[in-house]
Amino acid sequence: MSAPIIQFIQTSKRYGDTYALQPLDLDIAAGEFLSVVGSSGGGKTTLLKLINGLLLPTTGQVLVLGQDTAKTDLITLRRKIGYVIQGAALFPHLSVAANIGYVPSLSGQKLSRQKLEELMNLVDLPLELLERYPISLSGGQQQRVGIARALATQPQIMLMDEPFGAVDEITRTILQDSIEQLHHQLNTTIVFVTHNIREALRLSDRVLIINQGQIQQLDTPTAIQNNPANEYVQRLLR
Repeated sequence: MSAPIIQFIQTSKRYGDTYALQPLDLDIAAGEFLSVVGSSGGGKTTLLKLINGLLLPTTGQVLVLGQDTAKTDLITLRRKIGYVIQGAALFPHLSVAANIGYVPSLSGQKLSRQKLEELMNLVDLPLELLERYPISLSGGQQQRVGIARALATQPQIMLMDEPFGAVDEITRTILQDSIEQLHHQLNTTIVFVTHNIREALRLSDRVLIINQGQIQQLDTPTAIQNNPANEYVQRLLR
């Protein structure tokens, strides 16, 4: 069996005397879609930021692609990781094409027109939007551009932090369909943070439920629905 693409080994994150993340062990397989669910302040985003080195652990290790985030060149590592956040956070003064190509441009690379068109097709956006600016796009279109930007470097890992939280329910469902299709098509490892347990159960291979920095349950969607581990998980499922 191949080594996990992401490993947390007795990993914790503490601020003063307060734990944002209690010591935990977690393996994420290559190609897996793992959703992380829980209440605000429960440790979801902390876990995500530990993966790309925006935070370093207080104790333990985080291994990404076999590299210890506390000891590796994080700039090089992050080029292998796509990052999508709520609201897409596009640069308003750049065209859609320039937004998508922004991360490669930091290392002196320019995306070809063919590559830009491939990315637009992947996220199901019309090519005519490439020359437009974010202000002229709908919320759902902006989020798709954000996903295309994250895919521009062909990352092995995609981190998604509440990516669909700022759109209406109809758009959210359409975006869920898109990311599900993308995952099957690209087989990229996805770590997906959400407050929405139904979204997580629909999209994921496994769901990690976390509260107050502690794992409450980690299992397949079917197992969680059939055998919730405790009252906290039961409340999320109601």
